[in-house]
Amino acid sequence: MPRLSLSRAVLKRGCFASALSLACLVPVHAQQYRITELGTLGGSFSIAVAINSKGEIVGNSSVPGDASIHGYLYRNEKMRDLGTLGGTASFADAISEDGRVVGSAYTKGNLSLRTFVFSDGAMLDVGTPAGSSSDGQAINSQGEVAGEIEPAGTAAPRAYLLSGGSMTDLGTLGGTRSYGTGINSRGQVVGYGYTGGDAAVHAFAFSNGQMTDLGTLGGAKSYAHRVNGSGQVVGAAETASGPSLHAFLYEDGRMIDLGTLDGPGSVAYGINDQAQVVGMSQVPGPDNAHAFIYRRGELEDLNELARAAAEGWVLSCARAINDSGQIVGFGTYRGQTRAFLLTPLLSNQSAGARFLGSHIAEAVTP
Repeated sequence: MPRLSLSRAVLKRGCFASALSLACLVPVHAQQYRITELGTLGGSFSIAVAINSKGEIVGNSSVPGDASIHGYLYRNEKMRDLGTLGGTASFADAISEDGRVVGSAYTKGNLSLRTFVFSDGAMLDVGTPAGSSSDGQAINSQGEVAGEIEPAGTAAPRAYLLSGGSMTDLGTLGGTRSYGTGINSRGQVVGYGYTGGDAAVHAFAFSNGQMTDLGTLGGAKSYAHRVNGSGQVVGAAETASGPSLHAFLYEDGRMIDLGTLDGPGSVAYGINDQAQVVGMSQVPGPDNAHAFIYRRGELEDLNELARAAAEGWVLSCARAINDSGQIVGFGTYRGQTRAFLLTPLLSNQSAGARFLGSHIAEAVTP
């Protein structure tokens, strides 16, 4: 159960010029954010992985004593334990616009990992062939689910699409395995699969009954994670210069390297319908990884935009972004791994004015 192993000035009185220079550390045109720590289900850590347009969030948290991990739904500032299918653990992976949650959970005795849909307060096993295991990774507004199923007696998962109560094997890119990771409102599925002879693993997009190899950034491997309503795909791929992965945006038939935050590698995990991309990048120094947002052709460190260090945070990984620009992920808060929500400040200029004004007042107060 590898997913169970988840385990991160103050300005004093001074002159006006000092306050002004500090306020300008974040450019006035840059979007700024408020950080909300989401808490846990009683254990020591949590992560957030998806958010819908209503601001409903799903993720995973340790339970009291860190005995296991359970999926959760965060709504109205409260974290709800989704429970399990009779076993010890569950994992939430996505949420639809109408609040249905998809993920996977262990059955009684932890004999099988099964895809679930949580709706109207109940966790439903969507059903798989006898003896099979399955993992639900994504759900769209029509209730269609994408993920992977591992047939009984094999160790070769296959990407699937669950639609209208029927589970369809999406095939592979010529190899033995494939994994479904994302789905959009049009039923386009993305993921990754092995090529002929299992020689390499490549990102794919599945639409109209056909699986398309999205290629790489010049290396041997690529992985697709999410797709938006326009069919733009994000993920990570090896470059020609070495084995490190770089975040990519795939659109108009080409894979675009989004770069890094000066570290060797990066991964894109989420995209909204404005083509704003979020993920994580390795960085120089002790933090190892920082959450990023990519927009208008620029990769930006969310730690800087949210002034995370001043709030006691290192924002390590951004997993999803909705069309309002709210971002969820996880990082280190006061030494613990915790889920976060980043909410855009309504007005950059007013936020900057509040920041500057408060410190100018402090600077000139006798």
